[in-house]
Amino acid sequence: MTPSPHDPADVDAIFRNHGLRVTSQRRRVLAAIGRLQHTTPDQLSREVDGDGGDALPLSTIYRNLDTLTELGVVAATRLTEGAPTYHLLQHATHLHLVCNGCGAITEAPLAVADELAEAVYDRDGFVADLRHLPVHGWCARCAPGRTEIPDQGGTDQHDHTHQHRA
Repeated sequence: MTPSPHDPADVDAIFRNHGLRVTSQRRRVLAAIGRLQHTTPDQLSREVDGDGGDALPLSTIYRNLDTLTELGVVAATRLTEGAPTYHLLQHATHLHLVCNGCGAITEAPLAVADELAEAVYDRDGFVADLRHLPVHGWCARCAPGRTEIPDQGGTDQHDHTHQHRA
């Protein structure tokens, strides 16, 4: 059976399977992410520093975030122009609704994007991973008075193929 990033004992196994030690620093960072659910590196640093253990340098927080991301235990989402927001991958079951007006961030069930994922697949054969997708727009408080939805790109049929280098 493959270890699951959902179970702390399995996270230990994931580390060991990749030849990594399970350190108290890694446990503290992972526990803090679990408590905060969504966190920037700075917020995470403050949470870890307040957990009763020794303070960890921000560079250690970043190294642990990189490792946890590489192992598939944690994922990052860019909700705003600032630092990425990290979350346990098991928590990636929703979309983020980010208000362009007041900056509020709320969640919507991932199921609301099912039609989008199907349309992208039908059109391009692309299997979209929409977990934790940020959707920018206007919240109910900021939307009144807005009578137009910004241009969504229309139905043009030109090729959107881009070349990326590895």
